[in-house]
Amino acid sequence: METLKKNYEFKVVLAKGKSYYGKVLKVYIKSNGKDRNRIGIAIQKKIGKAVVRNKIKRWIREAYRKIEPQLEQGYDIIFLCKNKESVERMDFTTIENDLEFILNRGIQ
Repeated sequence: METLKKNYEFKVVLAKGKSYYGKVLKVYIKSNGKDRNRIGIAIQKKIGKAVVRNKIKRWIREAYRKIEPQLEQGYDIIFLCKNKESVERMDFTTIENDLEFILNRGIQ
């Protein structure tokens, strides 16, 4: 699993990518012209303290790792949390279902 690390990489996907919304996640997807997907995860500080944000990132990475073999390759994908209220009712199953729903709709 390759990741987006640079600020300009995030900006390009957020500006030119297509957005999809689930119950707790926002996902931006843009074709990258490569033979593999790259992901980026951005969780705002207002979502919670570092422990909460890191737990959400781990859940997103694990859910993506499970669904990745079924996905078409060649996309940059950024995951964002919608808001603090959605995080309070969030668990791994919610993220997994949300991520699967969004990615199956966004990547054909």
